[in-house]
This record gives sequence, structure tokens and C-alpha cells, in this order.
Amino acid sequence: MPTKKLSLEALARVEGEGSLELFLHDGKVETARLRIFEPPRFFEAFLRGRAAAEVPDIVARICGICPVAYQMSAVHALEHGLGVVVDGPLRLLRRLLYCGEWIESHVLHIVLLHAPDFLGYPDAIAISRDHRAEVERALALKRAGNEIVRVLGGREIHPINVRVGGFYRLPSPAELSALRARLERAREEAVALLRWVATFPMPEYQRDYEFIALRHPSEYPMNEGEIASSRGLSLAPEEFDTAFEERHLPHSTALYCSLRERGSYLVGPLARYNLNFDRLPPSIQAHAREAGLGPTCHNPFQSILVRSVEVLFACEEALRLLSLYEPPEAPALPLPRGAGEGHAATEAPRGLLYHRYRFDAEGTIEQARIVPPTSQNQASIEEDLRLLAESLLALPEESLRARCEQAIRNYDPCISCSTHFLRLRIHGR
Repeated sequence: MPTKKLSLEALARVEGEGSLELFLHDGKVETARLRIFEPPRFFEAFLRGRAAAEVPDIVARICGICPVAYQMSAVHALEHGLGVVVDGPLRLLRRLLYCGEWIESHVLHIVLLHAPDFLGYPDAIAISRDHRAEVERALALKRAGNEIVRVLGGREIHPINVRVGGFYRLPSPAELSALRARLERAREEAVALLRWVATFPMPEYQRDYEFIALRHPSEYPMNEGEIASSRGLSLAPEEFDTAFEERHLPHSTALYCSLRERGSYLVGPLARYNLNFDRLPPSIQAHAREAGLGPTCHNPFQSILVRSVEVLFACEEALRLLSLYEPPEAPALPLPRGAGEGHAATEAPRGLLYHRYRFDAEGTIEQARIVPPTSQNQASIEEDLRLLAESLLALPEESLRARCEQAIRNYDPCISCSTHFLRLRIHGR
């Protein structure tokens, strides 16, 4: 039987530019390639020679959907290099800011990008004709997340209020009071969203992934924790390179990250949920069970349900944090001077986000490294596509394409985020 190639020239409803190629031979899928052709963005190179204080504002430009994640990993890494620990009310405000990003990013993906796959619509505009109330409620919920980011970050997109050591400006009591009232409504909207998503038909598919996520002693992870896996890995962020490696493949402008001698793994909501179900409050666990989820979930199509659970958790967590908040004496801690190297990993909406910075005694960045979630998930996406497509080869080609796109969107890939590496080789002159 001749070799056949099935192509999706341009992936829709994902962040950034990519395509899919499946190579079929003798009734089997030989290769699945998630081609990422978005141009490299060189952020690590931009950061060299810049002041450490500029890093949070520069890395926020990597992504318009999850800028807070880049800011949080950056400030934690730089503070690690300086030997500074931000605790108390400032830590609380950072976690609150992260809640806002989880809400707005997850809801955007659930309703506008992924839900059409499950309900048989081409896009969210078409869904809204038949499910107007659900879409409007979800958009209101997304606005609540945006409002948290605006109040704490200074603006909704590419926030400007995060600094190494804390914030430039603290929110006023009136601003926090208004947020509290808005989040009370958002919590009810999140319950409704979860119940709506629980009615979606879920394709049957299971895979024994190695899940990777942060694991905190007492919290569902956002800003801090050990890097843990479902197969026993446990290490501090500064040990990242002992377990993970990156490589460049010809069909992608993004680096592929994998576990040394173990291969692909999965980061993101499904990994967080599987490794940290016991860290969710009992009320959230009960809502997850009502939606049909157990303490573990190995069906990647149910990631839309898990994201909905995390939206509800973020609303409740934001309300809890607001109830505990007492204004600190200053918006930021004083910082020591000196050279250093720092590492940090936080949980972006799409999964583990690792940063490392080396800086000199004047605080000038000498080296930067950023490993985003999508570059960590690329190998796992391709393996999902290979296994899934092989089981669906009897479908008409159009249906097979649609299911493959749906499988890619299980990961909420952010291709733009994953294409900012720099590998430059000069041969001769």
C-alpha cells in the first residue's frame, strides 16, 4: 500500500501558527508532526544586557493570554538568585493575580476555542446562536478574571504593575471590595459553566501519560512547589536540567523538551489535577465528582472539564485570598545588590513554566532561559495524534481531520509562546 500524507495546512482556534502532517503507510500512522512555523521571537536574546528590573515587563510581551505566568516565573527566578523570599500579603496578592489569569485564559479556551469541537459547531459565533445564555455567562466570567488582572497588574493585557520584590502599587480597599462582589457572581457563573461542560459528549480515549506539575505542601499549585511527576520524579526547580533536555527538530521552530532517557510527558491542567486532587478544597472536589470526574483522569478530551474545575477553584481561591488580605507596609521588599543565578517554575494556565536567569553584580542579565508549557507538550501532542489517528483511520478524511484538531486543542497550545528560542551557529566568515 503506498504511503499517504494527510495534512491540516493551518490549525484554527489555537494561539499562534502551526499545522499538522500525518504520514500513513500500510494502514498505520507512521509519523505525526505538529509543524510549528511561527517565526522565532528571540526573547532570551532580547533579555541579555537588560536590567533585571526590566525583565517582568519584557517577558509579559511573550503572551497576551498568559502574561502573568511569565511575570511570576521571572520574578520568582530573579528573587531566587538574589536570595529574597516574598511572603505574607505580597505573596497573597501574587496568587490572587494568578487566579485572575487562570480564569480569563481557561474560559477563553473552554468556550471560544474548544467547546465548538464537542458540540459540532465551526466556531463560537455559531455556538452562540443556539447557546447564547451560556456563552454570555462565560464571557462575563472571563471579564471577572480580566478585572483581577487589571486591578493588580495595572491593565488587562501585558500588565505593568509586577516588579521583582513585589508590586509598584498596591490595590486600594475600594478596588478589592469591588473585586469581592464581582467574584461572588463569578463563582456561580463558574458552577454553571462546569455543569454545562459536563453535558458535552466526550470521546473515549485513555493514555498512560507521565504527568508533570508542581506539588506544594498544602496548596493547589500556582506560584511555588517541587516539580513532581506521576512516576516518582521530585526535584527543585534549580534541578530542572538534571531531568529535562531540549532539542531542535527540523519541522518545528520551537524546541522540544523531554525527560532524559524517558521521553515525552504532559504538563497542564490534567497533570495538575492528577497530581494535586488532594490539594483541592472539598467543595471543589465535590463539584468535580458531580461533573463525572474522579481523583484521576487519563482521558485528554476531559481536559475541558478539568479546566472548568480549575476555573471554579480559582474563583473560590480568589475569594479566600481576599478574605485574608491585610495591606503590607510597602508594595515591595528592598532588594540586595550582587551577582547571582536564579531558577523558578510556576503553573501557567497551560502548564509548567520554567525560567532561569544569570545576572552580574550590577543586575544586568547575562543569560536567560525560558521553557514554556507548549514546547514541553509538543512530543506528547504528536504521540496522541499518532495513536488517536490510527484508531480512527476508518473515518472519512474530514472527520479524521476534525478529531485531530480537537485532540490538539485538548492541550490549549500556545504556539507563539513556544517559539522564542535562539540557537545561532555561524560557520566561517
